Amino acid sequence: DQRIFLLDMSSIDYSEHPHRRYNPLQGTWVLCSPHRAKRPWQGQQEEIPKDTRPEYDPDDYLGPGNSRSGGAAVNPKYTDTFVFDNDFQALLSDTPSGSVGSIENDDLIVATAVTGRCRVVCFSPKLNVTVAEMDVAGLRKVVDTWCDEYEMLSKLDYVQYVQIFENKGAMNGCSNPHPHGQIWSTGYIPENPSRELSNLEGYYKRKGSHMLEDYVKLELEAKDRVVCENDSFLAVVPFWAVWPFETMIVSKKRIPSLLQFNDQERTDLADIYRRVTCRYDNLFLTEFPYSMGIHQAPVIDMSSPHPYAHFHMTFYPPLLRSATVRKFMVGFELLCEAQRDLTAEQAAKRLADLSEVHFRQQK
Repeated sequence: DQRIFLLDMSSIDYSEHPHRRYNPLQGTWVLCSPHRAKRPWQGQQEEIPKDTRPEYDPDDYLGPGNSRSGGAAVNPKYTDTFVFDNDFQALLSDTPSGSVGSIENDDLIVATAVTGRCRVVCFSPKLNVTVAEMDVAGLRKVVDTWCDEYEMLSKLDYVQYVQIFENKGAMNGCSNPHPHGQIWSTGYIPENPSRELSNLEGYYKRKGSHMLEDYVKLELEAKDRVVCENDSFLAVVPFWAVWPFETMIVSKKRIPSLLQFNDQERTDLADIYRRVTCRYDNLFLTEFPYSMGIHQAPVIDMSSPHPYAHFHMTFYPPLLRSATVRKFMVGFELLCEAQRDLTAEQAAKRLADLSEVHFRQQK
């Protein structure tokens, strides 16, 4: 029994003793050192930014009716979501083709030109809210926008993959506090989703069942890594989580991409998106920083749903012990493999015990 094995692990206690955990999606390992969680911290502490944002700021270059950075464009006076091409795109649709060297020939200098398109999605016209403070109706509009953008970008002949993501907080590299995310579409399948798709396919061919459907069943039975759930989605701290409070939202049944979502599933995604991020903010009573990304089917062949892809969104938050102490990926983790102290089970319990009423809205 897989679950019993995880709770027993022969003679060692995986809540106290060092061990490695395997990530079947990525095919990687993480070193877990739970005995180190008690060590004192005398390293860097971050300052908690004071929230003095108004609902509207004429200098906010993502605000409705405002000029964007550099003054190249003026935003419409939007009332819910607003999408536009990034003014500083990392990929361009008209990059000329070309390459240098060949992997097959073991060349040491290999490069190839790439195409793509980068979009920005403003979640709300209000500057002083985050996903955690938005309501389900507002976030449903965000989900609908994601669906529309995924479908639109999938029809571009130079696009093979659509990556939807959100960076929240200056600590996580967010350059503007206005609630927004990004969508980068690429003319190739990037390394991480490519590796996941390969592992999902391999698992199915070996076992005759889908990896993340099996994983959902395992987690619902074990319960000790579950954060929250609704009819369509499960939020867990994955057994193989790397970041202290990393979570994954995964559809309970295999849905290849946003295109296959029905009306209820769109609403349920908005619901659990709010609930997870609200718990994050309530953990340390701060605007909890994170990077969130959605992995789903590539858009190479849209004639039928992808046979192995399984929609999931993962949150990678850097905070470790408090609103001022973050995790750093340095030393052993850069040179060898990922490492964590707090176990996934401990992190999940802390998140699961929190309120889903935002701390700013609690009386």
